[in-house]
Amino acid sequence: MKEVKKVALLTAGGLAPCLSSAIGGLIERYTKDHPAIEIICYTGGYKGLLLGESIEVTQQIRENASVLYKHGGSPIGNSRVKLTNIKDCEKRGLVKEGENPLKVAAAQLITDGVDVLHTIGGDDTNTTAADLAAYLAENDYELIVVGLPKTIDNDVFPIKQSLGAWTAAEEGAKYFANVVAEHNANPRMLIIHEVMGRNCGWLTGYTAKVYHENLTELDFLPQLGLSKERKDVHAIFVPEMAVDLQAEATRLKQVMDNFDNVNIFISEGAGLDSIVKEMEAAGQDIPRDAFGHVKLDAVNPGQWFGKQFAELLGAEKVLIQKSGYYARAAASNEADLKLIIACCDKAVECALAGIGGVIGEDDDKHDELRACEFPRIAGGKPFDIDASWFNELLADIGQPKGEKVEVSH
Repeated sequence: MKEVKKVALLTAGGLAPCLSSAIGGLIERYTKDHPAIEIICYTGGYKGLLLGESIEVTQQIRENASVLYKHGGSPIGNSRVKLTNIKDCEKRGLVKEGENPLKVAAAQLITDGVDVLHTIGGDDTNTTAADLAAYLAENDYELIVVGLPKTIDNDVFPIKQSLGAWTAAEEGAKYFANVVAEHNANPRMLIIHEVMGRNCGWLTGYTAKVYHENLTELDFLPQLGLSKERKDVHAIFVPEMAVDLQAEATRLKQVMDNFDNVNIFISEGAGLDSIVKEMEAAGQDIPRDAFGHVKLDAVNPGQWFGKQFAELLGAEKVLIQKSGYYARAAASNEADLKLIIACCDKAVECALAGIGGVIGEDDDKHDELRACEFPRIAGGKPFDIDASWFNELLADIGQPKGEKVEVSH
């Protein structure tokens, strides 16, 4: 294996409360133990790599890398680019007509003299990194690609816990703590809290768990209408669990009659297949992104559920609120930061040892923190609705557990 003289970092996909901290962690680790290694950051994810746009990590940046731990977002910018989607790359002006984006990216890495590429992103980012690593290997370019698993959905195979997910749940709970007060604004109020999670309900479930537990720390004055029951979660709908609309409507109408409001947490992908089929049957086009994913803002599951339940519950007003952009742009909390630093340390260790893959606690190897091989990386890992904490939560809010369903990806 050749000596590592230069590394490059990039962040890609949507934001998560780990990107800024992961950049800071990698810079600090290299600076502390391997200060002679040059570092650059490609701006705007794979877009910057294709266009050759990067920032040199200077001594001043190295000395102040810890500043990044206190910020959300990604200072070097993100984009959604799939290197194997040639037409999309051409359309966006990232490559010339007839060019192979993988070849263009490889050529840029060679030009920049990069020995190690650190990709910080979700399954799309890291499967794209796998495509790039495979292309480089086939063309005899010795470059190590080491990824870090970013996604608030916590749905990457075989990673036990993706970076930023804990923080996103905590922030989503904070968000709803203010939104829920709107139940005072109107009689028979239905509040829908839509949480990010296309194929995986983990974030919705865990956000509800954190919020539900936070209520136990508050005092209430039910004699004046300020009750825990009115502020609590009344239903949780995730993609992996079937929803019996009629049965839930009967249960939730009783809640509405008793407390004058109903609060529902749903994943943005809950009921997605049914909604898409309904739209297609009506002759509507389904917008999709470069990766072929349905654009959820066009489908709007929260609005769909709101419409269904408003009539069934006799709601006078429906409020639909989405916490995703609020939650995903936060700075890392203490638990996430601890995991991020451990993953950054392991990423540098693996990079210098010539071991490529995505760093994380490997579900299939007793949660060992290691470089999980790229061919094993995939998105859409389902939320385990049999998890004890989730079943305890459902029992606490009086919701029967629905049948487990397989989520299409």
